Amino acid sequence: MQATTVTTTAAPSLPLHLARALRAVVGREIGRFLRQPTRLGSALVRPLLWFVVFSAGFHNVFGVAIVPPYETYIEYKVYMVPGLLGMVALFNGMQSSLSMVYDREMGVMRLLLTAPLARGWLLGFKLLGSTVLSVLQMVVFLLIAWAFGVEIPLGHLPGLLVAMACGATLLAALGLMLSVYVKQLENFAGTMNFVIFPMFFISPALYPLWKLEESGALWLLRLAEFNPFTHAVEAMRFAMYGQFNTTAWAVVLVCSAVFFVLALRGYDPQRGWIRQKGGG
Repeated sequence: MQATTVTTTAAPSLPLHLARALRAVVGREIGRFLRQPTRLGSALVRPLLWFVVFSAGFHNVFGVAIVPPYETYIEYKVYMVPGLLGMVALFNGMQSSLSMVYDREMGVMRLLLTAPLARGWLLGFKLLGSTVLSVLQMVVFLLIAWAFGVEIPLGHLPGLLVAMACGATLLAALGLMLSVYVKQLENFAGTMNFVIFPMFFISPALYPLWKLEESGALWLLRLAEFNPFTHAVEAMRFAMYGQFNTTAWAVVLVCSAVFFVLALRGYDPQRGWIRQKGGG
C-alpha cells in the first residue's frame, strides 16, 4: 500500500500572533482617533480654557511658595501645566472607558474576548492603545504651553515623557477597571461625575496642597494624599525639573498594576460581566 503524505500548515508562533493582535487592537484605537479630528480639539478645549483664561484671572491670586521641585517663585501658568497634562490623560482614560462600554454593548468586545489569545494580552493592548492616544494629546498640549511661554529644558523632556506615559497608563487602567462596573451607556455620565471631578479637584492640579493645610482643611489634604491622580501629577511636576519623586512613582506604578488586575478579573468569564450576561 502506498503511503500518503499529509502536509500540515504550522501555526504562527506566539510572538507573531501577539504582533498581529497588537496591530489590530492598537491600530483600531489609533485609526478611530484619526478618523475623528474633532476629538483632539474637544480633548484640548478644557485644559486650554484653564491654561489661558484661569491662569490670567488667577495670576496674582495663587502664590506658589518655593517648595520642591521649585527653587524660585514661578508663574501660575507654569504651575498648572502638570495638572492640565493630567487632565488630558484623565479625560482620555474615561473616554476609553466609554469606548469599552460601547464596544461591549455592540458586541465588538465579545468578539475580541473570544479570540484565541489570553485576555490579559487583549486588555493589555487596549490599555496600550489608550495610553498612546493620551500621550499624543498630552504632547500637543505641551507644545501649545511652550508656545505660550512655558519653557522646559530639553534635557528634562525624556524623563517628562516617561512620567506622562506612566500617568496616562494609570488613568487608562482606571478607565479599564471602571468599564467592568458600568453596565450601560446611560449610567456612564453619572459614574464619571463621581470619578473625574473629585479626582481632579482634590489634587494639586490647580493649587499646591500646602494651601489646604494652611486653610485648615486637613480632611481634604488627606483625601488628596490618597488620590492616585495627585501622584501622577506630582511625578510629572518633578520630572519637568529633572527630579524624581519616589513616593509619587511608587503610587503610580502600584495603582496601575492594581487597576489592571481588577479589570482583568472583571473580564474573567468565571467572575465578571461575561458570566453575569450569560456568555462564555
